[in-house]
Amino acid sequence: MTLIAFLGFLICLALSFPIAIAIIIGALLPGWTGLSAVTDAIYVLRTMVTGVDSTTILAIPLFMFAGTIMAQGQISKKLFDVFAYFLGNIPAGMPCAAVVTCLFYGAISGSGPATAVAVGAMTIPILVNLGYDKGFCAALISVSGGLGLLIPPSIAFINYALVTGTSVTSLFAAGVLPGLLMGFLLMLYAFFYCKKHGEDRDKIHANTRQLRSKGLLALFKESVWAILSPVIILGGIYSGLFTPTEAACVSVIYSLIISLFVYKTIKWSDLIPLVNESVRTVAPLCLLIATATSFSRILTLAQAPQVLAAAVSGAISSRVVFLLTLVAIMLVLGMFIDGSPCILILSPLFMPIAEAYGVDPIHLGVIMVTTVTIGLSTPPFGLNLFAASAMTDIPVLTLGKKSLTCIAMAIVALLMITFVPGFSLWLAY
Repeated sequence: MTLIAFLGFLICLALSFPIAIAIIIGALLPGWTGLSAVTDAIYVLRTMVTGVDSTTILAIPLFMFAGTIMAQGQISKKLFDVFAYFLGNIPAGMPCAAVVTCLFYGAISGSGPATAVAVGAMTIPILVNLGYDKGFCAALISVSGGLGLLIPPSIAFINYALVTGTSVTSLFAAGVLPGLLMGFLLMLYAFFYCKKHGEDRDKIHANTRQLRSKGLLALFKESVWAILSPVIILGGIYSGLFTPTEAACVSVIYSLIISLFVYKTIKWSDLIPLVNESVRTVAPLCLLIATATSFSRILTLAQAPQVLAAAVSGAISSRVVFLLTLVAIMLVLGMFIDGSPCILILSPLFMPIAEAYGVDPIHLGVIMVTTVTIGLSTPPFGLNLFAASAMTDIPVLTLGKKSLTCIAMAIVALLMITFVPGFSLWLAY
C-alpha cells in the first residue's frame, strides 16, 4: 500500500500535476488496485473532511487575512522606518534593518512568502536606491522572508501540530530562538558582504538624516501600533490570555482597527478585495491540508511509520546519523516540493523514528520547519525566489545562485539548531 501510494504520488508530481491532486491520486491508488478494501473514495473523502474539521486550522486563514490587511496597510514600512532610524548609520545597517523587519513582520503574518512579498516590495527599492546591488537585496529578502515560518505565530508549526498532536503554543515558543539565530547569521553575512563590496555612505547618511529629521518621538508615534502588533499577539498566547486560534482572531481585528482608523491606509471599500485575495491564497493550502491528512492516515493504516522505523533502525546506527539523514532528506525535498506537503506527509512518518532515537517531538518540529524555511529560497522551486524574482525582474535561477551564500548561512543555523536542542527546547518547556 505504501509503495503504491508513494509511486502514484511521485509519478503525478513528475507529470506536473498540482500537488493536492497528486496526493489524492496517491491516496486512492491502494483502493483502486485492490490492495485495500478500506481505502476507497468514500474513505478518502471522509478523512479529507475530518482532516480540516479542527479549531486549530482556523488560525491559518485568519493569520493570512491579518497579514494581507497589514501588507496593504503599510505596516511593514512603519516597522522598517524604526529599525532604519537606529541601524541606518552603522555598516550594513540598512540591509540589517530589512532582516529585522522580516523577523517582526513574520510575527504578524505567520507566512514566509507573505513576509518576503510585504517586506521585499517596500525595502528592495529603498536599498537599491541607496546603492546596494539588486541581486544581493533580493537574495537577502528571499531567505529572510522564510523567517516568517520560524518566528511565531507560524503556519508551518500549526500544520505540524495538526498531524502530530503536538502543542501549538510549545512549538511557537520553540521557534523564537532558532528564528533569531538565523536572522543574526543573515545579518552577519550582510555585514561582511558590505565590508567587501562597500556602501554609498553619503546616500545612506542622507536617508538616515531624513528619517531622523522627524524626531524619535514622532517616528515612535507613527510606528508604535505596528510594533505593538506582535507584542499583543505573542504576549496573549504565552500569558494564556488566549489560544493561538483566538490570537489569530485578535490579529485580524487589531489589524483592521489600526489600518482603518489609525493609519487610515485602507478604506472600507478595500475589504472585499482583501478578503478575496486571502481566500485565493488560503483555499489551495486548506485543500492541501485535507488531502495530506487523508494520505497520512492511509499510510498509518498500511503501518508505514512502523515499517520505515524498522528499516531506518536497521540502516542507521546512531542519533547523529539519523538527524543528518533527516536534514538531508528535507533539504533535498525542499528544492522541489512546497513545505506544507513535506510537513504534513513526513511528520507522522518521522515522529516514531525520532522518538526511538530520543529526539523530542518539539525539537523534531523545529528541525523540519527550519529545513522548510530554507526550501522557500532554494532553487529551482522556492516560493520566495519566485516572489523576489517578480519584484526585481531577476531570473529565478540567477537569483538562486546569488542566494547560495545566504542559504549556506541558513544551513549553518540549521545544523546548530539540530545538534543543540537547547535552541528549541529552552523556551518550550
